[in-house]
Amino acid sequence: MAKMRVAQVAKPGADFDLVERDVPQPGRGQVRVRVQACGICHSEMFVKEGQWPGIQYPRSPGHEIAGIVDELGPEVPDWKKGQRVGVGWYGGRCGHCPACRRGDFINCATMPITGISFDGGYGEYMLAPAAALAAMPDELTPAEAAPLLCAGVTTFNALRHSGAMAPDLVAVQGIGGLGHLAIQFANKLGFKVVAIGRGPENADLAQRLGASTYIDSRALNAAEELTKMGGARVILSTAPSGKAMSGLIDGLGNNGTMIVIGASIEPIEVAPVQLIRGTRGIQGWASGTAVDSEDTLRFAAMTGVRPMIEPYPLERVNEAYGRMMSGKAEFRVVLTMAA
Repeated sequence: MAKMRVAQVAKPGADFDLVERDVPQPGRGQVRVRVQACGICHSEMFVKEGQWPGIQYPRSPGHEIAGIVDELGPEVPDWKKGQRVGVGWYGGRCGHCPACRRGDFINCATMPITGISFDGGYGEYMLAPAAALAAMPDELTPAEAAPLLCAGVTTFNALRHSGAMAPDLVAVQGIGGLGHLAIQFANKLGFKVVAIGRGPENADLAQRLGASTYIDSRALNAAEELTKMGGARVILSTAPSGKAMSGLIDGLGNNGTMIVIGASIEPIEVAPVQLIRGTRGIQGWASGTAVDSEDTLRFAAMTGVRPMIEPYPLERVNEAYGRMMSGKAEFRVVLTMAA
């Protein structure tokens, strides 16, 4: 039987082991994907450190997968061998819970998660439910497409459902893995983009990405600066800091919304009057379904939005994961499968 290389975590807290496995055969409703690239997301720590309830080991993580359909299981009518595809966080749906019955598939009560519920893209092949696949445009290389399957769809989907309309003022808090994509998407969607970072060093980059204004939150009160501009219709909070988010709420304009996509356990502190005055709101946002990922890939291909990446070969997976966790990567770390 044909073999493949896979990077797996044998138990919580362990380093990644590069092992050899049999190439899996797809079952009913499944597709085997030959992985070409897989982004490393901060959420991989759920697997690495055993922080997701019920996870089974060994587990190969990875939910920013770009590759090619290699084999189809039974009852998969809509995909073809050789087709370029992506697989993100969304791993399918149950179809019968209250959320699914309303078409709210991203909030499926038992939604499988790629790389957590089943093995993900840290290997040369993986099996995915057909419902999790997104078509990948030819204009994107696998390494470019991979981060768009998580960081990309999260930022793009949040912005397009935010209620903002061009040329509303949209502020992006944080210029990292999420933020550098959010600035580009916000610019291409026609918003007036204000980037908020810590320190002056990202000012030039923010403007190259499409921000019209950069606010150094170490030197200035960012909420006050936003208020001087009339207030933000949307603040997209990408940096996982409850304290930083709390300090920006007063920068929302009338009917403004802070959309939280930077995952943190740190609380956001807000006084009721801050929300009542100006009819403001705070909303969380998850990533999106497979069709949302497909829309993201197509929009990025059409408008020139691209992630800034640091590629690593699969055999350097522990180094690559450490680079991502260090917070020093610029800005998305991507594993490539070529030997």
